[in-house]
Amino acid sequence: MTVQDEVMARLTEVFRDVFDDDELTVFPAMTAKDVDEWDSLMHITLVLAVEKEFAVKLNAAEVGKLENVGQMVELLARKAA
Repeated sequence: MTVQDEVMARLTEVFRDVFDDDELTVFPAMTAKDVDEWDSLMHITLVLAVEKEFAVKLNAAEVGKLENVGQMVELLARKAA
């Protein structure tokens, strides 16, 4: 399993927990438009949950540049290295 695969698996669990949906399918091209409940408040909740799960601190500039889940995976994989 690659680092990206591990990050995606852990991230999927975070998404499922935050959005309270055990069936949620997370994929690299996924954006807020793909999840009905993903509004600005849920975005903040999601970022905080990701920070907690991965024991990282994400700054606003990093988060603001992310266009999809795949880019978040790459960012988290870099921070894990």
